[in-house]
This record gives sequence, C-alpha cells and structure tokens, in this order.
Amino acid sequence: MSLLSAFKRPPAALFDDPAAAKQQRGPAYITRDLTKTYGEGRSAVHALRSVDLEITQGELVVLLGPSGSGKSTLLNILGGLDRATAGQVHFLDHDLTLMNDRQLTRYRRDHVGFVFQFYNLMPSLTARENVELVTEIARQPLPADEALALVGLGERLDHFPSQLSGGEQQRVAIARAIAKQPTVLFCDEPTGALDSQTGRAVLRVLADVNRKLGTTVMIVTHAAATAAMADKVLHFADGQIRKVERNANPAAPEDIHW
Repeated sequence: MSLLSAFKRPPAALFDDPAAAKQQRGPAYITRDLTKTYGEGRSAVHALRSVDLEITQGELVVLLGPSGSGKSTLLNILGGLDRATAGQVHFLDHDLTLMNDRQLTRYRRDHVGFVFQFYNLMPSLTARENVELVTEIARQPLPADEALALVGLGERLDHFPSQLSGGEQQRVAIARAIAKQPTVLFCDEPTGALDSQTGRAVLRVLADVNRKLGTTVMIVTHAAATAAMADKVLHFADGQIRKVERNANPAAPEDIHW
C-alpha cells in the first residue's frame, strides 16, 4: 500500500487536537506530482514541476537553491498560503488540496508558524505585545513572556522594536510564531537581513525550537553553509528537487560560517 493511500480522514475532521500532532513521528508532509504554474501559454511560469517530497515529523529541513528555483513557492503551498495548480499535498492525514478557504485558515491558525526575512513587527507595540497578537487567537498558546524567554529575550519584554537590534527583532518574530505552539515552523530567508554572527544566533533559536519543542522546522535560504545544521537538505533548481541529502550528525549553528 502506498503512503498516500493511508490518508483517509476527510478535511471536515480537521485537527481536533493540535497538541497531539507533535507526538507523531510519521510523515508530516507528503507531496506527489506537486505543480504550480503562474499564467498561461508562452508567458507561463512553471514555479514547481511535479515535486515529490516527504518530510518527517520533527525534522529540521533546509531548502537550498537560487532565486526563482521554487523554494518559497513550495513553502507557501505547504503553509496553506497558496494553492497548487496540480498534484497532492498531505499534512499528517489530511489532504490540503481538498480544503476550502475556511479549512485552510484553521490549518494555518492551529498548526503553522511563519518567520520571514523582514520581521513585520508592529512598531507601536512592545515585544510582549507583538507576541500577544498571536496568543489572543491561538487555541493553546504559550504565554508571551514564556515564548520570549525561549528565544533569549526574557529581559526585553517591554522594549519597542526601535529599541531592539535586527537579531533581537527577528527573535521577537520567532517568539510570535512559536507562541501558538505550531506543529510546523516555516522560515523564509530568516537570516537574510542579518550579519553572520547575528544570523548564527537566530539559527540557534530555530534549532532549539526544533529540538526542545519538537516542532518541524523548514528553512528556505541562499546560505549554503546552513545546510550543515539540517537533518535533511533539499536542493532546488528550476522548480524541482534535484538532490536530497541527510546529515547523520547535524552541526551546531555556532559552528556555521558564511
């Protein structure tokens, strides 16, 4: 029996116990023939071309490839921000491609955290208040103070973004993302706007989220050296996964240099 044939639960039975999802150690995501095309005819852009992918629950995965290779498109589809043109996307035992907009919204709310290159913090709110924006709508949130302590900002709770360094602002963004205790954390170029030393500190936070909280973490990056810290590395080019590497002994973020 194929892996996909085991997915039987309908989208209506959507994630009644988000906390239980983290206890699973089977596939977090399986995609088959995943395709994304923008436009039509000669001007069509083929962002993803029949991508087959398996991500195990609890893995730390790095996606490497040049700009335009399809990395962010894949993250957006897995995260429920975009829809595939064709193919299948399964999260645990749910088919995301069959979900309507309301179900995808609930999926994002209950299971997905996002961290982007730019921090998207509210400048008029403190670090604590920025995190509380998420805890007010999450089903089983961490207290904002606890989430900020996890990223090493327990003493910066009442500081505004303008009073924080770039690395500290990114850590607030990570705290905001993990405060709802997501099953999966998607990070799109999380160190792209940071120097290497600050970037390593941010990568340490992401590694801690993965190891200590059991969160599946997927990182899109141009920094090839980041691959050393991953359990699995996906090399993207021209909308396809060209190579998959596995690290038996992932490196510590502090040992990464770029």
